[in-house]
Amino acid sequence: MTTGAPAAQPAGRVRRDRRGPAVRKDGSMTEELTVSVLGTGIMGAAMARNLVGAGHAVRVWNRSPQKAAGTGATVADSPADAVRDADVIITMLYDGGTVRDVVGQAAPGLKAGALWLQTTTASLGDVAALAATAAEHSVAFYDAPVLGTRQPAEAGQLTVLAAGPHAGRERLAPVLDAIAARVVWLGEDGARGDGTRLKLVANSWVLTVTHGAAELLALAGALGVDPDRFFEVIGGGPLDMGYLHAKADLVRQGRLSPASFAVETAEKDARLIVAAGEDHGVRLDVVAAGAERFRRAAAQGHGGKDMGASYYASFTP
Repeated sequence: MTTGAPAAQPAGRVRRDRRGPAVRKDGSMTEELTVSVLGTGIMGAAMARNLVGAGHAVRVWNRSPQKAAGTGATVADSPADAVRDADVIITMLYDGGTVRDVVGQAAPGLKAGALWLQTTTASLGDVAALAATAAEHSVAFYDAPVLGTRQPAEAGQLTVLAAGPHAGRERLAPVLDAIAARVVWLGEDGARGDGTRLKLVANSWVLTVTHGAAELLALAGALGVDPDRFFEVIGGGPLDMGYLHAKADLVRQGRLSPASFAVETAEKDARLIVAAGEDHGVRLDVVAAGAERFRRAAAQGHGGKDMGASYYASFTP
């Protein structure tokens, strides 16, 4: 259980907080850590709130400060102020290029021996470059993208796909406990990007199912078929799955805002997946076509909606 988050702290008030106890989900006590969260969009803000609720001293930074103000954490004026003396740094930003830029700004405040959880979905090339930056500053790098969207992030029930040195894992455990229900450890070399590799594979399936739900609804409507009859036919069989129902329900019930995972971000991830395949000699036609569907949906004004808005790409405006 987590406690209610305290009121947001004034921007720029950055200090070393007095150590005290923090609480894990099972109710056991652990050491309070100073945690910096760079990026407080849908996912980063939820992570920060859960860390505050668990009793850690949390500092946040975001390009748009108003998005950081509701986390209950201390809002820093700059990335360098946010990471100064932090035990653990979490990056949850739009893409690898953004992480490289922000961490470059944070570099003057990085503390040798800090642990960096890089949770942004990025390219393998960016992961290697970020790991090199961490090594330059004697920071332990953990490639740690997450599976999950708004709801599991807010509930502290993400799945973390992590790779990084064993030496810091016990130290990271209270932080991971606050944000995740499950941590899958994949190796000791964060620079290799084993977490990112698995995330790209997993997202290729997630995006495929999302487009499948969108297209079956569009086709059913065009052919005059009640979608409920389709779900009756597959119900309880090998073609049935919860995620298909979840995405179809968002479209059918008009609940695409606020987004759990936005169209624009889904397109970015789809293009990362296609590029990773090309770099390794694999052609991913379905994912490439899906990226184009997301682009069309965004061009129609649905870029900020949930990726289920791929549905609209089936129609000519």
